[in-house]
Amino acid sequence: MAEAADRLDEVIDALERAAAQLRSGELSVDAAATLVEDCAALAGEASAELEQRARMGAEEHSPGQEPLL
Repeated sequence: MAEAADRLDEVIDALERAAAQLRSGELSVDAAATLVEDCAALAGEASAELEQRARMGAEEHSPGQEPLL
């Protein structure tokens, strides 16, 4: 789970750096478009990771406790 947390942190850092680059206005139109596409891929990775964590959390409930429907 620590590796997953590390990967999620890496994705967040990459998205924050990309946002700073885009805000700077120093990128060409083509470079900005490529960066936006990269951000979409990173966001997809983050989404998949969060979904996996949610599924794992749903499976890990306390003994005697039933998951809510």
